[in-house]
Amino acid sequence: MPARLEALTGTTLRVYRLVYRKGPIRLSDIQRQLKLSSASVSEYHIRKLIRLQLIFEGMEGYNADRTVFENMVRIRRTIIPIWATFSAFLLTSLIFLLTLLRPVTFTTPSYLFSLITIAASLIVALYQTLTTLEHDL
Repeated sequence: MPARLEALTGTTLRVYRLVYRKGPIRLSDIQRQLKLSSASVSEYHIRKLIRLQLIFEGMEGYNADRTVFENMVRIRRTIIPIWATFSAFLLTSLIFLLTLLRPVTFTTPSYLFSLITIAASLIVALYQTLTTLEHDL
C-alpha cells in the first residue's frame, strides 16, 4: 500500500472521510461532527493529512484531494491503484491468449493483432502503475 495511505487509520481516517464527504469544512465543524475532545485534536489530524498531501486548506475550509481515492480500487481493507488492477487484468488476458486460446499456427492475423494489442496495453498499464506508486511513496 502507498506510504501516505498507510497513515489513514483510526481518527485520522475518520477526519479524512469527513473532509472528503463534506468538504470544504472548518476545523470547528470537524471537531463537533466527530465529537473530538478538543480543537487541538482536530488540528493534529488535519495537519497530519496536510503533510501527507491528502487534504489542503482553502478559503472556505479544508478540502480533500479527491484524485487519491478516485484512482484506487478498494477490496476489503486493501487499497490498490486502479492501474494495478488494469495490469492484472491485461496480464491474465495475455496468459490466456498464450496458453488456452493459442491457435495451431501463430501466423493468424487476428491472433497476432490481439497479442500485440494486449502486450502493448500491458506495458502502458505497468508504466502507469509504477508511476502512480512512485508518486504516492
